[in-house]
Amino acid sequence: MTFRRGALGSPETALFLGPLLFGVYGVIRLLDGIDGVHGPGLAWTTGHLCFLAGLPLYVRGFGLMRDLAGRRDRWAGAALVTSVAGAFAFAVQFGVDVVCGLLANDHARMSELSDHFGSLPGAQIVFYIAGPILFSLGQVALAARLYRWRALPLWAPCVLFASVLLPFADKDLIPLAAALMLLGYSPLRRSSASRTAFTRA
Repeated sequence: MTFRRGALGSPETALFLGPLLFGVYGVIRLLDGIDGVHGPGLAWTTGHLCFLAGLPLYVRGFGLMRDLAGRRDRWAGAALVTSVAGAFAFAVQFGVDVVCGLLANDHARMSELSDHFGSLPGAQIVFYIAGPILFSLGQVALAARLYRWRALPLWAPCVLFASVLLPFADKDLIPLAAALMLLGYSPLRRSSASRTAFTRA
């Protein structure tokens, strides 16, 4: 399966728009937390919707990276599955956050509703712990495989690795993490990348 231009635009563009929307979410989150409280409200909902909109773009970009590595690269295939599973978990997590924000009148009620979902068997581990880790590890592994095939310079997976660590350290660093992602993916977004995509069967 190859990922070419479609409803979400080219995969190269998706690798720009996905991190960009992630950065927008991070900036809105910072503004929303100026008063010391995150959500509910317009900023909470808008920021989360931005990140949700970016997830299918990430997946499309991950598909391009898998194509560049070649179908015989089983490690790249496993990394794609890992990153997509993480994206799905993120979608559920952020979807729940949006719904809770819309249903709640204040932060305490929103947290209560969110805790109800998080208390479901396995929800905390799958959607709040494993999901973000899989999403992060998958994309770094894809970048590492592309370095293996000389489709990316060494600095690119290193930058992406740093970018995925930042939000785990402090969510306020999400805008910086997004900027690093844009930098790390920049070699794949160049027009020459799409023209020289590998066709290893």
